[in-house]
Amino acid sequence: QVQFVESGGGLVQPGGSLRLSCAASGSIFRDYNVLWYRRAPGKQREFVARLTNDGSTNYADSVKGRFTISKNNAKNTVYLQMTNLKPEDTAVYYCNVKYSYGLGPWGQGTQVTVSS
Repeated sequence: QVQFVESGGGLVQPGGSLRLSCAASGSIFRDYNVLWYRRAPGKQREFVARLTNDGSTNYADSVKGRFTISKNNAKNTVYLQMTNLKPEDTAVYYCNVKYSYGLGPWGQGTQVTVSS
């Protein structure tokens, strides 16, 4: 079964930037739509961004214009470039893929904290 390992999180000041990475245990990102989700403290996991096989992207309204999703199939890695970070972006961030039957297994995520 595929496994996802997210990294790149950390503590950043408001207005700062981070780039998250997600590595998969197999060459899966080339075949499926890839997604980023996040879970803020006390809240449910929510959609952040999606990159389809044909290169289309979709973003949650709260991150549109600030976050960019991309992938490198050769490295089996998905990225989330985050700019102009806000305190409300504080969350654990997860990547995943969309199978015909639903999402894959969740990784451990990477913590992003935006605070001065």
